[in-house]
Amino acid sequence: MRSKGYGQFCPVSIAAEVLSERWTLLVLRELLAGSTRFNDLHRGVPLMSASLLSQRLRDLESTGLIERRPLTTGKGYCYHLTSSGEALRPIVFGIGLWASKYMRTQYAPENLDPSLLMWDMRRWIRGDLMPPGKIVVRFDIPDAPVQKRHYWMVKEESGAIDLCLFDPGFPVNLVITSKLATLTRVWMGDIEAEAAVRTKQVVLEGDSAVRMSFYDWIGYSPFVQLEADGMEATLQKTG
Repeated sequence: MRSKGYGQFCPVSIAAEVLSERWTLLVLRELLAGSTRFNDLHRGVPLMSASLLSQRLRDLESTGLIERRPLTTGKGYCYHLTSSGEALRPIVFGIGLWASKYMRTQYAPENLDPSLLMWDMRRWIRGDLMPPGKIVVRFDIPDAPVQKRHYWMVKEESGAIDLCLFDPGFPVNLVITSKLATLTRVWMGDIEAEAAVRTKQVVLEGDSAVRMSFYDWIGYSPFVQLEADGMEATLQKTG
């Protein structure tokens, strides 16, 4: 992937030549999180140009970490991890867990992206713990840029969650209002959701059943759960 390698036979050096290229770990994160289509991958790395994402996907394919498959319907391709790529799961999430513990961000404005936050939340919100039927939750982030202040999470009857950047036209069951840094800190486990609601840092307005079940379905970043499950200890034992 690099035009010039490190010139060392050490396995760490060889791995770094593949994984340390800018954006590569983030693209792998998206693949490991289940995204397979180009547009979904791009939504997880919104500051990455489409042309550079295409190049990184070609690089990962050439090194045998992913394979490209034609879509079953329509034109285009989807991207799937090979066994070699899947073997990176504990490594990539282990890096995230390490950074979550030892390099915790102070949530500077330049590191906060409402679109990325909503996209990440969409993957982990527990639709199966919401009341039955179609549920629409609108997130209002008043301090975000104007075009990024409103998002709609739509829970289908199946429990699947869709993220809409524009009003889908369905009745809204619950409105969640919060500043971007606060909502990010709740998502990252720095602030308990109950405390944020109690202190009105997060405001819930709408259907009582959806509001009462909020703490069950809101979910947290996977790194919060990994830390709770003791993944760090597991990684240390296998290190």
